[in-house]
Amino acid sequence: MSSSPLSPSAPGRLPLLRPPDPHGHAKVSFVELFFDLVFVFAVTQLSHTLIGHFSLAGVLQTGFLMLAVWWVWIFTSWVTNWLDPERLPVRLCLFAIMLAGLLMSAALPQAFGERALMFAGSFAAIQVGRTLFFLWAVRGAERPMVRNFQRIGAWLSATAVLWIAGALHEPLRVPLWLAALAIEYVGPSAGFFVPGLGRSTTSDWNVSGGHLAERCALFVIIALGESLLVTGATFAAEPLTPIGVLAFLVSFAGSLVMWWLYFDTTNDFASGRIARSDDPGRLARLAYTYLHLPIVAGIIVNAAADEFVLAHPSGHTDLRTAVCLLGGVGLYAIGVGLFKRAVVGRWPWSHGLAALLLAAAGPFVHDWPAVATSAFACAVLAALAAWERASRAACLVPDSAAGETEPSIGP
Repeated sequence: MSSSPLSPSAPGRLPLLRPPDPHGHAKVSFVELFFDLVFVFAVTQLSHTLIGHFSLAGVLQTGFLMLAVWWVWIFTSWVTNWLDPERLPVRLCLFAIMLAGLLMSAALPQAFGERALMFAGSFAAIQVGRTLFFLWAVRGAERPMVRNFQRIGAWLSATAVLWIAGALHEPLRVPLWLAALAIEYVGPSAGFFVPGLGRSTTSDWNVSGGHLAERCALFVIIALGESLLVTGATFAAEPLTPIGVLAFLVSFAGSLVMWWLYFDTTNDFASGRIARSDDPGRLARLAYTYLHLPIVAGIIVNAAADEFVLAHPSGHTDLRTAVCLLGGVGLYAIGVGLFKRAVVGRWPWSHGLAALLLAAAGPFVHDWPAVATSAFACAVLAALAAWERASRAACLVPDSAAGETEPSIGP
């Protein structure tokens, strides 16, 4: 792995950087897990917003807000990859972000309405404040480290103006916020280029790959937990009927299969790949910063589908239920496939086939009971997970570089 001033093992490590880890996998601390609790609430808010405002405008707004929530979380995870959460100043910074994140999450259902300033102000304060804290934490460090976050600070300060301006001017809110979020998402791919400061390269972002992989896996767990919460809460509120029990069991099975596909066929292999990569920053930027988005989005959309199915399990599958069931599971399958493509280097065609099967069922599911549509989507995902598991077991090959075996995922 290439050396970088950001590496915990770099000579002259600053006091607030993580200490060297002999296993090359920085530990996920309890304070990071505590920090994630705010985003449990955020994911709950997003799924409930989607359920309560399922229209074209509501879906687009919820998708936009999900992108914003993910961006706050993943940026913070990058920073705690380098800074030591066991140090008091870093903990205090995380607690401040938690408070702002709680305000941001509380504002989500009315983010485009009366709580626009609360949402945008909290979001901008987190993005800019966290960057300023990092610059303070690494003061006196080697120039590349400081330059990286000076560039990030310039980009996020510019978008903060757009966020606040959009909150204050309702007629311009949507275009200004779209511009702000687009700029932030383009930033990492553009190396946060700033005239006079140049651009960052992925070799500058030397991360603990295992730590970042574990953090993203924990966010997937958060999203799956919300799916189970929706299933349990909706089932508890509905009359106890045989078909209701069946719908509950199918929804629960769907969450299990989502867990199976990600954690049993993908996560461990991907974690090993990034931990041994010569350029972990490139893989972390693509596979974890960008490509986990459709994975998390698919789970949130499927949670909304579980609510719709459990509320009306025996009726015909209406449009919103079909879109959330087939679209959510399809988005998840595509997301995991893209993630595998990033870490393996080739597209697993089985994921594309699963998405096509789900799409092909779209014109027919209106005549099916909602529970049957849910069972079909669950069966497609279960078949995909079983196929990938069998393929993984059949493709174990020696990895001379790692001195161990690792699978070549996908058929």
